[in-house]
Amino acid sequence: MVRPLIAGNWKMHKTIAQATTFVSELSGALSTDAEVRLYPPFTALAATARAAADTAIAVGAQNLHDQREGAFTGEVSADMLTDAGATSVLVGHSERRHLFGEDDAWINRKVHAAIRSGLDVVLCVGETLDERDGGHAQQVVERQIRAGLDAVPANATVDVAYEPVWAIGTGRTATPEQAQEMHAFIRTLLNETGIGARILYGGSVKPGNAEQLLACQDIDGVLVGGASLEPESFAQIIAAASTAS
Repeated sequence: MVRPLIAGNWKMHKTIAQATTFVSELSGALSTDAEVRLYPPFTALAATARAAADTAIAVGAQNLHDQREGAFTGEVSADMLTDAGATSVLVGHSERRHLFGEDDAWINRKVHAAIRSGLDVVLCVGETLDERDGGHAQQVVERQIRAGLDAVPANATVDVAYEPVWAIGTGRTATPEQAQEMHAFIRTLLNETGIGARILYGGSVKPGNAEQLLACQDIDGVLVGGASLEPESFAQIIAAASTAS
């Protein structure tokens, strides 16, 4: 049985003090049935990793540059992330794609950079509302997966997070049936690559819908945004992984 992954993406939230307090409060409420990760902002990455060192919480980064070093003001390399204590990284989040113009080719370079430095990867994919309404959802997701995982070895530690863009930060959520349909499609694509990735759902996950989503056959975990900012709500989602299994 696949061990579920419950990941919290804090985006541009939390100072160092807030992050370390969060880890202290969450660490006493962990379920051993799930793998738990936090993705703090860069400024709190090292402190969060230190605070989580003696817990079952792993810490990752929200983004990286594809080059090891150089004149890239404001960017952070994979080696810098591992040096700060990260063990994984999000790549291709919808906000990176749509707000910062990251295309599939750049995202693929980032995936390879992360793997070279020993970071586990969560590749984020998903369609916009216009793409879904136009009947192109599967086509878009297939393109993003094939491009993002191009030339990635089958033994790489890569998971895929499906983010229906229309259900992020909007309060709208794909129904479990919609989520399962897309996850089953993604599973078929991944089976072709030979990469044994878990498939996470990442669209407005909350304590009230986590158990129902995690009970779906092809949903192996969740990537949580706003509901990961409070220890109580995030702990409830972690607990839902045990109930749903």
